[in-house]
Amino acid sequence: MNFEIRFTPEAEETFQSIVAQLRTRWGNAYVKKFKLKVAASLKTLAVTPYLYAVAEEQTQVRKCVLHKNCSMLYGIYDHTVLIICFWDNRQDPLLLS
Repeated sequence: MNFEIRFTPEAEETFQSIVAQLRTRWGNAYVKKFKLKVAASLKTLAVTPYLYAVAEEQTQVRKCVLHKNCSMLYGIYDHTVLIICFWDNRQDPLLLS
């Protein structure tokens, strides 16, 4: 059984922000590769949502590293994978609590 994938408004915002940043720095070809990587990760999450490690024990938020500079944070609720945000790993340390 596949899990439903949903995005928070923050996830949509941070995704668009990263896409805009990539387009400015490296062009549309790199954006396309990034979007394909995200799509493949989402497809994997729909089938095996517990694959990636828990990043924050208290909240059970998990972290999928898409690239050394970018991660996707998500939670699992019933039969839904909720994408919380996309995180630039070069930012200050992530504080989820």
